[in-house]
Parts: sequence; structure tokens; C-alpha cells
Amino acid sequence: MKYVENKLLSLTPSAVEHLKSILKDSPEANNIIKLGVKNSGCAGMSYTMDYIDEVNDNDECIEIEGIKLVIDPKAILFLIGTEMDYEQSALNSGFVFNNPNQTDACGCGESVTLVEADASVHFDKDTSNSH
Repeated sequence: MKYVENKLLSLTPSAVEHLKSILKDSPEANNIIKLGVKNSGCAGMSYTMDYIDEVNDNDECIEIEGIKLVIDPKAILFLIGTEMDYEQSALNSGFVFNNPNQTDACGCGESVTLVEADASVHFDKDTSNSH
């Protein structure tokens, strides 16, 4: 698997720090996290994060500051330009996706409405989905 230059999403320093911490403590051999979106909730979609053992041929593989992330191919156009952050407060903590493709969110924050981004604005033809 080849990890390509990342033009898809960015991580805040807080997200990098927390991802490195959970990956260090992970019992998983590969220490790879897969990001995606799924149909869910009243606003239509929610973000997914899972540990994986195997990368599929069509997955987009990126590396940011030593963190290996795999993007589900069905999620790529929904995640372009997204900044992933980690926020912690007295009552709540978790990853937050600051996504320019988000048009709405439900009141409880469990799901969002996303539109596909124009990939030609963000990717060069010869670096898109290269492995």
C-alpha cells in the first residue's frame, strides 16, 4: 500500500496528539484508522472511524505526521477540505469534523447533511486515488 500526498483533509495539533495516543495504546497490529461516512440520523449522514487490519484496493491511503489514515472511497468527495479536530471539555470529548461540505446538522450533533465537493478544485488528475 502506498500512502500519497494528502490533499484531502487536515488534522489539528490536538487531533494529531490524540490519534497518536490512541494508536500507541491500540492492540491492533496495523494501527490504521479508516474514515468514512454512512447514512444515519435525522440529518442524513454521520462520520465513521474504525480500526482496520486490511486496506481495500480502492481505499485512499494518506499519512499525516506519521498517522496512517485510510479513506473509504465512497466518502472521499464528502470529506475533501475537512479539518479533523479533537475537543475536550468537562462533560464531553471527541473528534470534530469541520467540513466545508456540510450544509446542515441535527440538533443533537449526531448526524450532518453533506454535499459532494468538486474534486477538480482539490486534486490534480495524476495524484487522485493513487496507490
